[in-house]
Amino acid sequence: MFLKGRTAIVTGSTSGIGLAYARALAAEGAAVVINGLGDAQAIEAIRAELGDGARYDAADMTRPDEIAAMVARTLAATGSVDIVVNNAGIQHVAPIAEFPVERYDAVIAIIMSSAWHLIRAALPHMRAQGWGRIISTGSAHSLVASPNKSAYVMAKHAIAGLTKTVALECATDGVTCNVVSPGYVWTPLVESQIPDTMRARGLTREQVMNDVLLAAQPTKRFVTPEEVAALAVFLCREEARSITGANLAVDGGWTAA
Repeated sequence: MFLKGRTAIVTGSTSGIGLAYARALAAEGAAVVINGLGDAQAIEAIRAELGDGARYDAADMTRPDEIAAMVARTLAATGSVDIVVNNAGIQHVAPIAEFPVERYDAVIAIIMSSAWHLIRAALPHMRAQGWGRIISTGSAHSLVASPNKSAYVMAKHAIAGLTKTVALECATDGVTCNVVSPGYVWTPLVESQIPDTMRARGLTREQVMNDVLLAAQPTKRFVTPEEVAALAVFLCREEARSITGANLAVDGGWTAA
């Protein structure tokens, strides 16, 4: 349990990849602060599963003041913020000319801007203690594009650029900053894209899954949340201290071509 005594904030961690991150970090001894939407009883069950040191924070990822307050509350409760995982995200699928402006604003705020605000709030403490790990969930869409996902592709490309910049800014401070970029992972977010993609492309559910989603992945299978989380845990190890500014694909070979 090499993370015993460390505290991790994981956004978007009440389901999917974020929950896998939280479980994997807790399994290595970290006190995990989870954040996200869901039924109160279900969230409490997750918090209890993660151990006595786990906490839930309901900060709204579209509100910079709430993001900063979450970091302050974590510091007050645990004394440190050692690991930050930017994972909160939503998706909307539509051609750009038909893309609702309010959905664009939400995608950018929750994926891109929330990461900037969380890093900004946590980094001074990490620098002061001489150790930190910043990990953001990218996507194959941080490296390549797909039609009808302009806001998401834009936000994920921005996450990759933000990561490089922060890595350079804190390169001598004991703090690393990296992106883990999965291909299609079978999560509620991916499942929720299917109806929109069916409408946008005039396809059946099976066609979307086989001819759109898995068509991009040479392995022809979905990435698992646990595979993504395992890489994030490795990035927290001392053996990974020279990995910074990297965009690490976990995409079944999607971006190899």
